[in-house]
Amino acid sequence: MTLWTKTVAGCLAASLLLSAAPQAANAADYWQCVPAARILSGIQLFGDAYTWWRQAAGKYETGRTPVVGSVLVFKPSGRMRRGHVAVVSQVISDHEVQVDHANWSEIDGRRGKIEENVTVIDVSRDGDWSQVKVWYDPTHDVGTTVYPVYGFIYQDEEATRHAGSIDGVQLAVALARQLPGASTVTQAGDAIGALIEQLRRGER
Repeated sequence: MTLWTKTVAGCLAASLLLSAAPQAANAADYWQCVPAARILSGIQLFGDAYTWWRQAAGKYETGRTPVVGSVLVFKPSGRMRRGHVAVVSQVISDHEVQVDHANWSEIDGRRGKIEENVTVIDVSRDGDWSQVKVWYDPTHDVGTTVYPVYGFIYQDEEATRHAGSIDGVQLAVALARQLPGASTVTQAGDAIGALIEQLRRGER
């Protein structure tokens, strides 16, 4: 068993116990898009969503063709001042994908939920994924709002191996919230991401 496998197995086992506590259950109840996308995709970038495009330079390949597992990076626009990131779960056509992402729609009257297989449509004039519309659950439609995007950040081999499931994310956050200084879900996601980076570099 590799160090990575042992570490994840230990984290998940501990998280199963921690998630039984009310505090741990509440910890995984509200999700921001960045920590969710980071753990779901395995792409180890940090900071506000819109900065991922710049940070990816020299670390990950980028482009304007959707690929399963890639991260779609939204530019800041309107009230979305920090941008947004979403992980491609299915490619339906050249101009339609489905994504997994967090903190987009209001579900049961509140934000912060992870949504699976959400429709995103390329509506750019040149068909280059520079502008999209996104399914919004309360209206059951993609609506009229057009969002500018940078493009897609593609997984590398390491990212693919380290990508997690939503269940795994919830368990990991339940554990990370018990770590010193992890007082928010974003900090919890950062703690898990830092652990992954240490393991990739052979530091642990």
